[in-house]
Amino acid sequence: MIHVLFAGNDKVFDGILTCVLSILRRTGTEEPFHFILFTMDVSHIKPAYVPISEKQASFLEAVIQAYNPDNRVQLVDVTALYMKEFAGCPNESAYCSPYTLIRLFADLVEGMPDKLLYLDADILFNRDIRLLYDVDIEGYEYAAARDHYGKYLLNPNYINAGVLLLNLAEMRRTGILEKARKLIRTKKLTFADQSALIRSTTRKKMLPQRFNDQKFLHKHTVVRHFSKRLFWLPYPHTDNVKQWQVSRVHKVFGYYCFDDILYEYIYLSEKFKRNGDSS
Repeated sequence: MIHVLFAGNDKVFDGILTCVLSILRRTGTEEPFHFILFTMDVSHIKPAYVPISEKQASFLEAVIQAYNPDNRVQLVDVTALYMKEFAGCPNESAYCSPYTLIRLFADLVEGMPDKLLYLDADILFNRDIRLLYDVDIEGYEYAAARDHYGKYLLNPNYINAGVLLLNLAEMRRTGILEKARKLIRTKKLTFADQSALIRSTTRKKMLPQRFNDQKFLHKHTVVRHFSKRLFWLPYPHTDNVKQWQVSRVHKVFGYYCFDDILYEYIYLSEKFKRNGDSS
């Protein structure tokens, strides 16, 4: 079974749905998928911070089981863990949201597999997920690709934590996530969980950029990460185009190779809304 972890609130459902569809459509395997969704209710911080719903999780499971009846979705509420570990911590108002912190609970949630692929929600697979998932990480805590901007501005091996192939067995042995959580609780960090993870790392495996391409799309690109990026024309500016913004993907990037994924997403999204309206 291929184990994939996402983390977020109900607003990332469009990202998770599109990413999952890209995995299913670009991967030719009979091996089932196990999609794990870490979520929580921290609406006391901001009203929008509500968890992924059971209805969303059930809908996603119905979608993936149309591809393989053995595929499954596991919704994990980590609210209690968050309140115990991070409530009121210096990074609670991080550059993204508190939801970026909860992947650091992977070693605390019972039943998590020894090998696990963590993905941000703003990702599409351009090629077979097994090209990434089957990378040997024996003896490493995790594998990751370089951050497109960080490798120039910070450190040649500065990683982007949006795609992490986790060796949880090794991470439990070294205590990397426990060390990262301690940093989150005690120090204000520029990039919160990513900074904490990097500072706590004992041994990581560097992946080629094609496993987390944050700027370009090539034929060999396995993962296209739709993170915020710099554009030079018509004037220098940043933009944050996400894959579920289909017209913008066409207009800004000129990508049409994902249309099979995105058109299925549009159909399913409308279906989910109709079901909600009729309930």
